[in-house]
Amino acid sequence: MSVEQSRLAWGRVHYAWIIAAVTFLVIVITAGVRAAPGVLIVPLEQEFHWSRATISFAVGVNLLLYGAIGPFAAALMDRFGVRLVMSLAVCSTALAVAASPLMHEPWQLVLLWGVVVGISCGFIGAYLAAFIAARWFRARQGLVIGILTAGNAAGQLIFLPAMASLVEAFGWRVMAMTLAAAVTVLIPVLLLWMREAPGAVGLAPYGATLDHRPSRQIAANPFTAPFIALWEGARTRDFWLLTGGYFVCGASTNGLIGTHLIPACVDHGLTEVVGAGLLAMTGVFAFAGGTMSGWLADRYDNRVLLAWYYGLRGLSLMYLPFAFDMSFYGLTLFSMFYGLDWIASVPPTIRLLTRVVGVERTGMMVAWITVIHQVGGAAAAFLGGVLRISFGTYLEAFMLSGLMCIIAALMVLFIGVGRKGRDRIAAEAAPA
Repeated sequence: MSVEQSRLAWGRVHYAWIIAAVTFLVIVITAGVRAAPGVLIVPLEQEFHWSRATISFAVGVNLLLYGAIGPFAAALMDRFGVRLVMSLAVCSTALAVAASPLMHEPWQLVLLWGVVVGISCGFIGAYLAAFIAARWFRARQGLVIGILTAGNAAGQLIFLPAMASLVEAFGWRVMAMTLAAAVTVLIPVLLLWMREAPGAVGLAPYGATLDHRPSRQIAANPFTAPFIALWEGARTRDFWLLTGGYFVCGASTNGLIGTHLIPACVDHGLTEVVGAGLLAMTGVFAFAGGTMSGWLADRYDNRVLLAWYYGLRGLSLMYLPFAFDMSFYGLTLFSMFYGLDWIASVPPTIRLLTRVVGVERTGMMVAWITVIHQVGGAAAAFLGGVLRISFGTYLEAFMLSGLMCIIAALMVLFIGVGRKGRDRIAAEAAPA
């Protein structure tokens, strides 16, 4: 009988699920912060006459730092504690967003939304789902990773339409202050309910057996430990195949669509509210797709799943420029189809990475591949703005991103090929 089962027998819910719920809430609200630049581009362009390339540069810095801080954030959480590090990151995010109405120069946009928000939200980055799941769960890890990852889509769904409506009705400054207030609510939630590890509340991880021995926490240097982990992981070809796919993933999601879909809608005569509604609809289907992908990743070859995900995403991006000229229903079809694929690549990528680098390195290495993911996102966010200025349309950006997804679909099929790890990866991806 597992520890979790004995706790339930006493009528108690395992504290791991409370941790998952708190983490989900934090991810949802910080996802709203990360989605805000898509709503801010047009108002800032109109009020300050900043070029779209300038604003996109700030978004690119945000995305780059969001990913780059991940490995060090994971190491700092190991060294100083999850609750302290997350609480400080949330405080910093709230202060930066609250200071936004004081901006009047481009460098202030880069500083607040590029540097401060990018780094602060990076502490609640994409690695966090794997980090929490590995520390608190032994059973249902895939499901937990899928749900926590889907929290990013939920934040987009909740906040984008609300932020766009606030901008349209009251201006972008009111929107920024409202968003800062929402972030501030997280601080007491983290202080009251977040805990460091199952042992802190007298439990084993969810699903662990009674003879479970807690893993020893190593007080490694938070600045050198990430590089040691990267050096060990980077010596395998499969690691680079996974990171290459994740680079394309970042470029084709939050880099291009998350940043430029709303401005592209405005270019075609639609309002910001309509564009935000499309992104919110994408979030609805992304939540469903991410959760379903976690279930599928426990049962089927993760390489094949990734190939399908990237391939279908590429086709949807190539369809998007023509959807603008069809009708609102053409864009609705894109949001549904693309949304199911938005975050579906995360669970199979993490499962494959676990097989490549080992369970004990998973959290740190997820943070590192997230760096590559965000490099792709930053490049796409900036280049999307440059291509829009150069050609007067987003057609070239969308088509290039779609082609990259097709290449990634072919690339991930070579993970484990010609190696002893091939049979192991396929066997562990098969149904239990």
